[in-house]
Amino acid sequence: MSNESLKYVPDAALKLLPAGRIGVLRDQLLSAAEETLKDVDLWQSGEPIPAAKQPLDAGFIQWPEELLADLQINRDKSLVARLEVCGDRLREAADSIVVLGIGGSYMGMRAMFEGLRSPYHNEQCRKTRGGIPRLYFEGWNVDSDQQQVLLNLLEQRADQHPDSIDGRTSVIVISKSGGTLEAAVAFRTFRELIERKFPKLAKSLIVPVTGDAGRLRNLSNAAGYEDVFSIPDGIGGRFSILTAVGLLPAAANGMNIRALLQGAADMTEHFRNAPFEENIVLQYVAVGHAFEMDLGMTTRVLSTWGSKLEAVGLWYDQLLSESLGKHERGATPLTVVNTRDLHSRGQQHQEGRRDKLITNLLPGRPHKPPITVPKHELDQDQLNQLAGVTMPRILQAAIDGTNKAYADEQRPTTDLVMPSITEHALGQLFQMLMLATVVEGRLVGTNPYGQPGVEAYKKNMQANLGIK
Repeated sequence: MSNESLKYVPDAALKLLPAGRIGVLRDQLLSAAEETLKDVDLWQSGEPIPAAKQPLDAGFIQWPEELLADLQINRDKSLVARLEVCGDRLREAADSIVVLGIGGSYMGMRAMFEGLRSPYHNEQCRKTRGGIPRLYFEGWNVDSDQQQVLLNLLEQRADQHPDSIDGRTSVIVISKSGGTLEAAVAFRTFRELIERKFPKLAKSLIVPVTGDAGRLRNLSNAAGYEDVFSIPDGIGGRFSILTAVGLLPAAANGMNIRALLQGAADMTEHFRNAPFEENIVLQYVAVGHAFEMDLGMTTRVLSTWGSKLEAVGLWYDQLLSESLGKHERGATPLTVVNTRDLHSRGQQHQEGRRDKLITNLLPGRPHKPPITVPKHELDQDQLNQLAGVTMPRILQAAIDGTNKAYADEQRPTTDLVMPSITEHALGQLFQMLMLATVVEGRLVGTNPYGQPGVEAYKKNMQANLGIK
């Protein structure tokens, strides 16, 4: 892969394993990778899926490549182009966009928003934002106060700017079935606001992303919304970030969805063709599996550095937990943000139970000119010795110092290094982690698709409310 590619550096952790331990896993991992790719062929064949393989949601693997091929062949009529057109339309129609969804229906977009946009994006004026709308997330919990605050804020803007884009809100509602209660209830409350404040524009301001059948599809057909996008069969919620689920709100937020897809396609190509020793996906799985099996390290810590990658970790928490947390097995994911959490969880990681494999997710090059420590005539804080030193240099000193502290206590760390936080790099990262999760499932005999445990709470919740 190129210099602009994701890199996995497990050297520090490998020192704590017997020499050649990863090589021992080679044949097993190549077999799991082959099974992962054959699952795509099985899904596309239309043949009956064996019971042991059900559910089979392998469609995400080739999806980025299919979308890019569709774009090249069909151009303006392709799905990518239609998503971009709709995104442009929403960006020009409303200054606030609310994404309604829970779990995989919103976590991926939240990760992209926090990674690619200013943390103060919603506080800036439209001109400073470059015409990119404010973005909010709801329907991911049942919190009346929080939802009411956002509804009040949006209604206030509509009243203050009744005939202006500044007062308008658009809603992207995401649910494959339309039956997930959190998102469905939120959609009803936000739909009421849109229809009441913008009655003539409601059909164009509301855009559902849903399955080809189900409650939300039926409602969308009855309402006659201008745009409705499908979530393809064969791609489960936590694997759907590179479908319209993530791509539509990303396009509406001015992100380069072609670069996102290209990054994912590049990672899939690497996974298919790179030899075992150079294959990032297989090496990542091998290290995690070896530490879990040999040393009982069942907690996987994704240690994000800087302030823009925490939501990537939260997205990965769902991916790993729902995919492999079955049959009383599966590693427990934990996301931390450093240097913040060095002052909390860092103590446990340094001296607590030896059940943790730490993967540092490193952000790469900053996008803005780095801040340097200024010199000052009052030096009681003794920081003039750092005058002229950049904040990225200080961050790197923290990374290196933390890794050394863990190494001194034989605590394993690996590095997952991004070239920079861009759409292309995030596409690589998302696809790499999804592929690795599926390969590990096949390796240990756990179906990585489906989430039967999640359905149990939904069923009980609806029964408690008398919903049939």
